[in-house]
Formats: sequence, C-alpha cells, structure tokens
Amino acid sequence: MKKLVIVESPHKCKPIGAYLGSDYKVVSSKGHIRDLATSGKFGLGVDVENDFAPNYIPIKGKKKDITNLKKDVKDSSFVYLATDPDREGEAISWHLKEALDIEEDKYERVTFNEITKDVVQNAFNSPRKIDDSLVKSQETRRILDRIIGFRLSKLMQSKTGGKSAGRVQSVALKLIVDREREINSFIPEEYWTIEANFNEFIATLEKYHGKKIEIHGEKEANDIVESLSKSFKLESVDTKDTKKSSKPAFITSTLQRMAATSINFAPSKTMRIAQKLYEGVELEKETVGLITYMRTDSERLSPTFIEETHNFIKKKYGSEYIGTVKIPKGKKNTQDAHEAIRPTSIERTPESIKSYLSNEEYKLYKLIYDRALASLMASATSQSTTVILENNGYTFKTTGSILKFEGYLKIYSPYEETKDVILPDFANYQSGVIIAEEINKLQHFTKPLPRFSESSLIKELESLGIGRPSTYATIVQTIKDRGYVTLEEKRFVPTEIGMETTDKLQEFFSGIVNVKYTANMESELDEIAEDKQNNIQVLHNFYDEFEPLVEKAFKDMEKKEAEKTGESCPEFGSDLVIRQGRYGKFTACSNYPTCKYIKKEEKEQKAIIDCPKCGKKIIEKKTKRGKIFYGCTGYPACDFASWYKPVEEKCPECEGVLVEKKDCLECLNCNHKIEK
Repeated sequence: MKKLVIVESPHKCKPIGAYLGSDYKVVSSKGHIRDLATSGKFGLGVDVENDFAPNYIPIKGKKKDITNLKKDVKDSSFVYLATDPDREGEAISWHLKEALDIEEDKYERVTFNEITKDVVQNAFNSPRKIDDSLVKSQETRRILDRIIGFRLSKLMQSKTGGKSAGRVQSVALKLIVDREREINSFIPEEYWTIEANFNEFIATLEKYHGKKIEIHGEKEANDIVESLSKSFKLESVDTKDTKKSSKPAFITSTLQRMAATSINFAPSKTMRIAQKLYEGVELEKETVGLITYMRTDSERLSPTFIEETHNFIKKKYGSEYIGTVKIPKGKKNTQDAHEAIRPTSIERTPESIKSYLSNEEYKLYKLIYDRALASLMASATSQSTTVILENNGYTFKTTGSILKFEGYLKIYSPYEETKDVILPDFANYQSGVIIAEEINKLQHFTKPLPRFSESSLIKELESLGIGRPSTYATIVQTIKDRGYVTLEEKRFVPTEIGMETTDKLQEFFSGIVNVKYTANMESELDEIAEDKQNNIQVLHNFYDEFEPLVEKAFKDMEKKEAEKTGESCPEFGSDLVIRQGRYGKFTACSNYPTCKYIKKEEKEQKAIIDCPKCGKKIIEKKTKRGKIFYGCTGYPACDFASWYKPVEEKCPECEGVLVEKKDCLECLNCNHKIEK
C-alpha cells in the first residue's frame, strides 16, 4: 500500500509526486472541504449558547471529493497532510483529518515553504502533528467573521441599501470614507516660495537670519524679493558620500503594493499569479515552484539562499557588489512563520525561463527575483553636495547628487527613480560671489492627503495592525465588489451607499467597527495561535458586547425608504422603486419579496464588429461579477467571446480578428502582433 499525501491544489500533485517517488500517491483536496453551516440561531452555524460549538458541513459540491479522499485514505498505509504552511492551511489539514476519519497514529503534518525537490524531501523527513493552537486561532477568526458578517449584513440589508458588513472590510471602508470627508472639508492655505535662478542651477530660500522662513502672502513675498540683490555670497559648499541601501525582500503587503505601482497589478491579480508561481511551472525538464510561499509577513531569508546569492553576485557582478544581510526589524504582530518571498533558485533568472511563462507571470517573477537579489547587494554610493548662499540675511540652498557606485541599483534601478543632479564646480567662483539671472516668487496652496490607492490602503491596514497577509487582497476586492467604492484614476472614491453604510455602522457600532478594536482582535488571534489566550473566552468577551448592540440597532436604526420612480409594477400594481444591487442600481417592485418583478433596462449596445463566427454583432457585455468582455448577440447559439476589445482592422497574416491589448493588436487566430 502506498503512502498518501494530501495537498490543497491540484497543481502541486505533479511536482511533489515526482520528488517523492513511486511509494507515494499525491492527491488534492481542491482547497477547503468543509465550512460552517448556515443553520441554527441567526443561521450562524455556531451554537452561541454552548461555547460557540461550530457545526461544520461539506462545502457545496465537495461531497464527491470527500468520498474519493476517504477511499484514498482507506487504500493507503499512512497519510501526510501537506496543505499550505499557514494558519489557514493548518485548519484545512485539521478538517481533512476530521472529515476523513484519519486515526491519530496514521497521519503526520508536513509543511514546506517552497516546492523544490530538496525542500520537499527534507520536509517529509521532519513531520509533526497538527498544531491545535493554530487551528483554534483560525477557527476563532472564522467564527468571528461569520457572526459579524451575518449579523451586520442582515442589518444593513434590512435598514439600508448596503449588502454586507464585516469585521475588517467595514474598517477598511471607514478609512476610505474618513479620508474622503477630510478631503471635502479641507481648506487650502496659501504659501509662497522664492527661487534664485542661476545659469546652471536653482537655489531656494530656506531661512532668514538662521531661522526657517514661511511666506504666507504675495505682499510678504514681494517685500522679500525687493530686499534681495542679484549678487549672492557663497557661504559654504559641503560635499560628502552618502549611501542608499536596498529594501528587504518582499513580504505579502509590500509585494502587493509594489506590483500595483510598478506593473499595474491589482492585489487579487498579484496573489493569483504568485500562487501559480509558488505551486509550480512546467519548465523544460521539470515542474518546479519558482517562488517561496507568498503569504508571509517575515523579511527573513534562509542562510542557504543568502550564501548562494552572494556567490551569484560575486560571480556575475564582482565581490564589491555583495551586500550585508539585513536583520529583520521586530515589527509588532509579525508571525515570522516562514521566509520572505523570494525565488527558489537565484540561478533561475527571469530571462532564462521567460519562454515558459506568460507575460504576466514573467513580470511578477522578475519583480520578485530582482527585489530578492537587490536586497543582498551592496548599497549605492552617491556624492552629495549641499551649497549655501547668502543674500541680505536670507539663506538659499541647493543640492546636487552624482551616483558614484550603483550597487544594488544595477538590478533595481527600473523600480526606483534615480537621477543625477549635477552642480557646477564652485571652485571657479574665486570671488565668492555668484550672480543670479533672476529671482522668482512662486505661489502654492496646501493640498489634502490623497485618496487611498489599492497600494496605499494595504500599507495603511498593515501599519494599523489590521488584517494579515492572507487577507489584504480579499479586503480590497470585497469593498469593490460590494459597490461601496469605485476606482477613479486608480484611487478609491466611496459611493453613496458606501458612505451611508459607514455612517450607520458608526452610529451604532463605533466601539467595535474601529481601528483600535480590530487591531486588538488581531492581536488576540495571534495570542490564541501562541497558546497565550483561551479562544472560547475571546469569543464570549466579544459576543457579550456585540450582540446587545445588534439587537438595539435592529430596533432603533431608521430604515431608509426606497426611492420611487413614479411608475407602477406591471405585475403587482405597487410602486416601482430604485434599489441598490451588487452591480449597481436597478428598478424593482416595492412589494418584494411577494413580487419579484425587476424592470429590464433598455440599453442600446453599439455593435463593435460583425461576429467572425456567425455574422451577427459583437457587443460589450459583463460577467456576473461585473467584469467586461466582448461577446456575440447570437449567444448561446454562437459562443464567440474575448476579454479584449475587437477592432475593425483584420489580421494581415490570416484575416483573423484583431483585439486591442495594452501595447499591441493581437490576432485571436494566429497570435500575430502589431505594435501600436
């Protein structure tokens, strides 16, 4: 009988099976197999009156998978549970053990941070039992999220146009709403700066008689300009070498933020592609995981990787490019369960495997590879010059910088703006006097803090201790999917319903839906994982405070009346009203649920091209999740569809349909590309 290995993803089966050999059978649970039921009090699937005992049932569509896994367990001599190396993975292993009736002496838990032959084989040489504290922490998180999500979502649906609320998503939404209101209430303040423009550089006024100066009005600026001559005295020239160190290798939050700003990937997209790179990519001679586990808050790198990378740097760039190892800062709440996100082999350069990756996979792998490599390279050295000029008691300053040694920037310069600012040789000014061509006054106005981008929102959540590596992308995606925010110029703008939902929650739940409470709850979950807190007591403490607030809100929260359209329902005769759905507003009968009439919006769709399959029209459509695609009006008889917009121009190679991509037009038939 073979030994059975159960992993989460089917993509892992092939490489892990190859590493372990014929004595093992590797199968997949295809993710979670069980979840809380929706029965019992409030449909929570949790017995709140019996120490929050959970009622787990198979996830819809998973019964057949469970049956097959039970058969695999029965036919095996031993079971290894090899789900992901985090709390959620630990919980999935526990669910597998319970649901498949695996005996205590017939299983071991195995974890590995990367899917490579040596690491996987070593992991199987050091198995352990399931960590109950990690399981309790994850179970507590799930129960908390179920109680808050179900109770508050039901409240919002019955009293407002909101669709859902949650333990973390509502706090994230509040951050966006609060920022929007700060922007709307912001009163700009006027200020002025004064610049002296010389032939080869510009100097800016900084001080008056040694004290920092602020100029608040035009008259004040005019008085200063009038008191200045065009002759400036050269007070000092200070030149010194400055060093700029590379940043640590990525953790989940910094990867999501950098991918958003440098390669324009949404956090959910980044994690989806990173998952594929972690699980394994088929190369010429093997299927191998290209990166380490992508849900981590640790900046630590393994000694083996550090040694291999330093040898790689020395061989390719020279010993002077080898940098010191960064000591991870002891950030609060860091779990440090595994390493930072890095390539599994520094020898596997992005260029060497580019042909095996999609364009998006290549971009993300290159970003991860370059960051990890740069983190172990030497600092960049610049010659920085600071020049101080004096004019009638006013001090002006200019600075310059010249890169002397590129260090880590040899790799990482595409991701950081670096520009030499060259100043003249001030030794040429023997008299110590420099004449300005002109002196200008410039008007400015203070600006409010910018709206959150996906990147800056994740940074804010992380700095406040809200959420964990596995949750950032989901938080961001949820508030978008619920229609609580829109993205305008890549910045979050709260919708009317998003602001209303936040206001109602703050009116009745300000003590719970706030940054401090949510961050404290995350800390308690961490302490449960470390066996420093009792999970049942944490749930009791929360519920005893939360449930009375919910009951009061159901009683006292004013229900928002739906907006009437002035039309009558053709089926029931009641008023038609405007309701807010997941994908926007729609018109429906006010007598719902007795009448479920929904008015079909007549929106004329402009044809883009004739369908190449049936001759009908290709128009813009939306999926159930609101994602735009292009399909035929003849569906379902005709199944033509494309995520990219077709154009009227035909492919010059095969006369096929060309679609518009970011940098080119590409043929759907022969993949011929035409650069824009």
